[in-house]
Amino acid sequence: MAVIDTLMETAVADTDLLRRLDAQGDRFHIARDVEFLLRAPSAEKATKVASFINDYQYGIATAQGLDDAPSVLLIVHMRIEQHGLRSVSGFMACVCALFGLDYDGWGCVVQTRK
Repeated sequence: MAVIDTLMETAVADTDLLRRLDAQGDRFHIARDVEFLLRAPSAEKATKVASFINDYQYGIATAQGLDDAPSVLLIVHMRIEQHGLRSVSGFMACVCALFGLDYDGWGCVVQTRK
């Protein structure tokens, strides 16, 4: 049940962020780099998950903060239309559940060009 709870919480957080971006005039259909942050309990876990993500080409992942606050920064170049973004975000939450990390959400630069 914990994964289902996480997916429901993630969906709500994703929708809130999309609403804030919409209020700033974001054009969701414009592809951009979207950053996902996965917090790890150890440098070893961060490195393992970054390797998994890179090996299977889910995005470009970097293990960072290995000495004091290990995490994985994952970049996916994508549109942020709700159905696609929430699918990728939910997948990242599942990866975290499988590997014992904490999903800290996503962010991107607002795209307003026409």
